Amino acid sequence: MLRCSYSVPGLRVACCSKMSTTPGPLCRKFVPVEQSEVTSISKPASFKFRLVSYNILAQAYVKSTYFPHSPAPCLKWKARSQAVLTILKSLEADFLCLQEVDEYDTFYKKNMENLGYDSIYIQRSGRKRDGCGIFYKQNSAELVIEEKIDYNDLVDTVEDGKTSSVETDSNVLVSGNKEEPKAGLKLKDSQSDRGDPNDPRVRLKRDCVGIMAAFRLKNPSSRHVIIANTHLYWDPEWADVKIAQAKYLLSRLAGFKDLVSDKFDCSPLIILAGDFNSVPGDQVHQYLVSGTNQMGPETADDLPMPLSSVYASTRGEPEFTNCTPGFTGTLDYVFFSPSGDIKPVSYLELPGAESSDVIGGLPNYFHPSDHLPIGAEFEVEA
Repeated sequence: MLRCSYSVPGLRVACCSKMSTTPGPLCRKFVPVEQSEVTSISKPASFKFRLVSYNILAQAYVKSTYFPHSPAPCLKWKARSQAVLTILKSLEADFLCLQEVDEYDTFYKKNMENLGYDSIYIQRSGRKRDGCGIFYKQNSAELVIEEKIDYNDLVDTVEDGKTSSVETDSNVLVSGNKEEPKAGLKLKDSQSDRGDPNDPRVRLKRDCVGIMAAFRLKNPSSRHVIIANTHLYWDPEWADVKIAQAKYLLSRLAGFKDLVSDKFDCSPLIILAGDFNSVPGDQVHQYLVSGTNQMGPETADDLPMPLSSVYASTRGEPEFTNCTPGFTGTLDYVFFSPSGDIKPVSYLELPGAESSDVIGGLPNYFHPSDHLPIGAEFEVEA
């Protein structure tokens, strides 16, 4: 890859071509976690793997009306797709959890295979063309079992009158606490053509998905790790729907953990990543990290598995992972189930608001998506 001397200190920047002076995609580094001398010493039997989560921005949503601030060449599929590949290659991750993946069969599947990755994928329901994919290095992990998550299944819990840890009470869904809307978020679907938004069956049918899989790591320990990847509903005014999705997600993840534990006689590590369309401290984020739901009382049996955010537990949540003139904030997370067997030892560096590569908003020549990749390197005891 060509190296160019653009004014982004300490970073690698690729040129678009040998004859071009236009900067190409920016490749950030992993930064070691500051730890005490005692805890920073790797144990002889430990090993490491790297995971990155990245909303790569589906081309179906790339419209100049959504991104009027972006240079026109940065929005074209040919340029964006190659820039995304350049960044994914540079991250050297063992696992990539990607959201808003369209053109999976026609572009990403084959091109990522050429980079040494196998993959699993789920496309969104309805008329949506994008979805979530987990790409994993063929020489790092072996896929042993997978499950797909369609949040439209929540509609069945309303129609069947089922009761579970997933809250689908119609009063909560219609009149639950609402968050203030944040200007600039992409309008990726329209409520107007879906029916009555006061009908919980209509309200829950948002065509959002997730995917989770168990892998056997290809190292002497052969440890099992569960990787889950998801993209929750975008609208900040529909916090009740996102809470229902988050509860369903963790309920499914807990069941999947039990399945993997029984089937393979193991205690799997758990990592959950994705675009949660929720800012630090809001209802969904609080539920995911603390097991408490601000929309209603919880009992001990309702609390989800404990999860810690990689960034919150190391350097603090990023200033932002999504950056446009209308909205700049953190929406993307990598969570892990904390235990003595796994800990993050480095995290993917992120820019600050004054960094020259994000001024004016994304996408731009440095970043092919309106989101930034996030990630961590984990150390695991054998």
